[in-house]
Amino acid sequence: MRVTGLTRKERPLTVHHLNQLLLVCSLVLLVAVAAVRISSRSGLPTLLVYLGIGVAMGQDGIGDVHFNNAELTQVIGYAALVVILAEGGLGTKWKEIKPALPAATSLALAGVAVSVGVTATAAHYLIGLEWRQALIIGAVVSSTDAAAVFSVLRKLPLPARVTGVLEAESGFNDAPVVILVVAFSTAGPVEHWYALLGEIALELAIGAAIGIAVGFLGSYGLRHVALPASGLYPIAVMAIAVVAYAAGALAHGSGFLAVYLASMLLGNAKLPHWPATRGFAEGLGWIAQIGMFVLLGLLVTPHEMGDDIWPALVIGLVLTMVARPLSVVLSLLPFRIPWQEQTLMSWAGLRGAVPIILATIPMVSGVEESRRIFNIVFVLVVVYTLIQGPTLPWLARKLRLGESGEAADLGIESAPLERLRGHLLSVAIPKGSRMHGVEVGELRLPAGAAVTLVVRDGKSFVPLPTTVLRRGDELLVVATDPVRDAAERRLRAVGQGGKLAGWLGPGGEGDDR
Repeated sequence: MRVTGLTRKERPLTVHHLNQLLLVCSLVLLVAVAAVRISSRSGLPTLLVYLGIGVAMGQDGIGDVHFNNAELTQVIGYAALVVILAEGGLGTKWKEIKPALPAATSLALAGVAVSVGVTATAAHYLIGLEWRQALIIGAVVSSTDAAAVFSVLRKLPLPARVTGVLEAESGFNDAPVVILVVAFSTAGPVEHWYALLGEIALELAIGAAIGIAVGFLGSYGLRHVALPASGLYPIAVMAIAVVAYAAGALAHGSGFLAVYLASMLLGNAKLPHWPATRGFAEGLGWIAQIGMFVLLGLLVTPHEMGDDIWPALVIGLVLTMVARPLSVVLSLLPFRIPWQEQTLMSWAGLRGAVPIILATIPMVSGVEESRRIFNIVFVLVVVYTLIQGPTLPWLARKLRLGESGEAADLGIESAPLERLRGHLLSVAIPKGSRMHGVEVGELRLPAGAAVTLVVRDGKSFVPLPTTVLRRGDELLVVATDPVRDAAERRLRAVGQGGKLAGWLGPGGEGDDR
């Protein structure tokens, strides 16, 4: 079955063909969803499972699908990356990432420069690649993958600083790397490196400004305009994120940075119906990852990769054992981060679909030996993701960086009551919350907020001030507009610190009465 090179005259699209396409896509999605369960039990990164599905469907697999359209892959990959960055930004907690921003920015800029230089030098002198090809590979593999980092790190109980630095880095470093890859893939010599640095700084500044502006305006609008249906909030949030990317790209800025910052602002704005929005974004993120990885697997021709395995292993070894640790150490020198955390950050520079997508840029630009570059990057990503991903929890334990004693955060959903000038907060008490055992009266909610209903074991009742809350309870809290934020802060403080939050220890809003 050949997919590319077909025109409408050669093979007109009919309803029958559409039905076949829908059937194939649905089966692929079902298999991919089932693969998530397998990968979660085996520890195998989902990236490899999805790539394997694509390779199995390709011309050397059982599907015998011939697909070689690098340009289409690049376009779809960019679109998928926008969704993945939006989902990652929505799930990023500002209180965790704020202290990590300077270190993450340094790692995403200075760290990328060090990594590109070391990796390109190794590719030139050890593998014998021309400097242009070596620089392209160095730039392509210097970007950590947002999907891989988000999916792996959020399963590990790591210190907030480590998680914040790595998540912010993966959201920030796509922008400079894309600019470098496009510059190195352009015909003619790369002159005036200082002008290239200025271009990177300008595009990042434009993208950051647009992302912050779109995120602020979008969150303000969603908080003050009651939409007619709750299902419209998730759509509106994702639409705002895509607007940030499009506006940033059209303004010749970094659209990837814009969408990440806008999504992060939206995710920390306490929007109405937030759990539903978060679930919708996660679903879209999974679909984007599945489609992107399967398509990249289809683009690969396994029988052509034999000669590129050894170069990929050598470049990957230099990247993992030299370039990445050196970039972490040098870029984090001003921040006095402990060596244990730097060691984990060095090993957690996960690569995924982003480098493979970026490897299609020289293919589209017609760079010499671009197919070899793509094959080397593909093998490198597969092999070292297989090594790094499953070993991260083990390394975190060896470095004693796990944090298993923290209280679980509350799940709070807000729905606006426009006519009543208030909000209805739905609060779920998770297993590890310190709100367990607290009486309703001991919540000390601000005046204008009250617990009106408790749902326990499928039964609902109106609580008394002496009612003791338990893990697994769901509370309905009504709060007027002026105290809505204070009520949510107080609930989260009790969930983290117990009934004495605000009196003994940080995090309290306990006396907002």
